[in-house]
Amino acid sequence: MSPPEIDVLCVGYACIDINFNAPHHPGADEKVRALSMHSCGGGPASNAAITIARLGGRSAFSGYLGQDAYGQAHLYELTQAGVATVGLLRGEAPTPVAAVTIKPNGDRSIIDYRAPATIVPPDLITLKSGPPRVLLVDGHQPQLSLSLVNEARQLGIPTVLDAGSINDGTQRLYNQVDYLITSEKFARQFSGESEPRTALAALDGSAPIIAVTWGDKGVYWLDEAGQHHMPAFDIEAVDTTGAGDAFHGAFALGLAQGMQLRANLRRSCATAALTCLQIGARSALPKRSQVDKLFGAAPANYT
Repeated sequence: MSPPEIDVLCVGYACIDINFNAPHHPGADEKVRALSMHSCGGGPASNAAITIARLGGRSAFSGYLGQDAYGQAHLYELTQAGVATVGLLRGEAPTPVAAVTIKPNGDRSIIDYRAPATIVPPDLITLKSGPPRVLLVDGHQPQLSLSLVNEARQLGIPTVLDAGSINDGTQRLYNQVDYLITSEKFARQFSGESEPRTALAALDGSAPIIAVTWGDKGVYWLDEAGQHHMPAFDIEAVDTTGAGDAFHGAFALGLAQGMQLRANLRRSCATAALTCLQIGARSALPKRSQVDKLFGAAPANYT
């Protein structure tokens, strides 16, 4: 199925991001001229796979890309980064595209398009012929992801869900994985709460380890010892696009490398923080040397 010694198989969404740096998000019937623009590959699982490769890990991606120019461009980026493509379906449906508008303070809005035909079948690949050390899914390929999560459970492979928002995939998967790592948005939607510790408590019992990334407030997590908090790194964010993808990729790699949980979460926070310092997600994903420098710069205050 996959090359030997794959640290993390990342299953889910791949798209092309078209990033517009704009003075503000447009209102109704408003036309805004962008200050700058660039495009690159995107998507939670594919960004996570490239994050892992840049951190020195061995990653593979499974999902969908069209046979169009966008699909070729994205495949080229994955290949150049050293990401193996395992169970990559190429079809006639267009490669998904996301238009990202970024304000000067780093806040973003996104509109994307993906055709129903970009959902791959549940039997596209199997883990049994070449199991990775860790399986990371983002919920955007729900049928294949659920099938692989069930296989991983049988094979003793740790599973991680990147739950960015409530949708069909995350609803199927949030209580089926070993590590449920959600965004603030998912936690708010799931719990109806706006306070991070209360939102985290509402997820109790969903998975053995549950963590919620809460923007500049850092990460809150729940394990058998109770709730904990780790502050975010103090940075001046330029663009938050892809920060969550980078966090999940770094965390999954840390699992594959046997890192202790607190240290893994801290390194994941460092990886996410560095991603916010440049425009765009894919182009901003940091290298291992950058992450190591920030990760070791100062201890975190845990609660």
